[in-house]
Amino acid sequence: MPLTLDVPAVLVVLILGGLYLRATRHRQWPPGRTTAFLTGLATVLVVTCSPLAFYDRTFFWVRAVQTVTLLMITPLLLALGAPIRLLLDVTPARWLRRHGRGPVARALTFPPVITLALVVPVLALYLTPLYDLTLREPVVDGLARVMLVLSGFVYFWTRLALDPTPRTDPHLVSVWIAFTEVVFDGALGLMLWLGPLLAPAHYAAAHPGRGPDPRTDQIVGAGVLWIGGDVAGLPFVIALFVRWARDDERRAKQIDVQLDEEAAAGAASTSGLWWENDPALAERFRSRG
Repeated sequence: MPLTLDVPAVLVVLILGGLYLRATRHRQWPPGRTTAFLTGLATVLVVTCSPLAFYDRTFFWVRAVQTVTLLMITPLLLALGAPIRLLLDVTPARWLRRHGRGPVARALTFPPVITLALVVPVLALYLTPLYDLTLREPVVDGLARVMLVLSGFVYFWTRLALDPTPRTDPHLVSVWIAFTEVVFDGALGLMLWLGPLLAPAHYAAAHPGRGPDPRTDQIVGAGVLWIGGDVAGLPFVIALFVRWARDDERRAKQIDVQLDEEAAAGAASTSGLWWENDPALAERFRSRG
């Protein structure tokens, strides 16, 4: 199978993976988080060094698979690794601690802003000349991929809240944001399915004479962005509901402990003879004594 080598991507993966593993050394860090983070980095290699990368300028649908991976799968796995919490555990990170919950950070992570941060980069990529530019300029292509990962990470970071976040929103807000993302996936898929061909000159020249024709290729890619994006988001929805259930269980336990403490305090205050607990009678007996 044809392979390729994206040296910058490999270097970034090795550096981030090495730093993460070094930070987790000699500390009680859940192995599941380490596995999730390293798997997220591995998906970057799949996108940049596998046959997907070899054919990403030949077929529209291959590039759509890369987009879904970098926007939905890679960032979700990285966010499940809780890298910001790990960073705060191993370094002072004074600037982050000082401004991490400030008004600017809270405004930037306001739910509608987070929704726009997730959907706008994809819309800009496919509905502007940026898509054609990424096919011709490797540097622009690399920057666009970085933007996809960062947009997805900010989204999953604030919604999962495994790391410290500037604001705490109800879980129902995350559900509505996820629903909004599904709507945008459908809208983008329909526009690409029914709309004009993207970069027709490029794909006409790059078509190898086998595989789907350009129109079928774009229809398949539209389905990948639509259905694939929704399927890729299912693990996040599941993780969201699991966290929701755990938070409710923890809150119920806290309420039970509080009620037990109040009941114990009430029982202690009513111990002894009944007239000793009556304020007026208790004062009279003390005055006689």
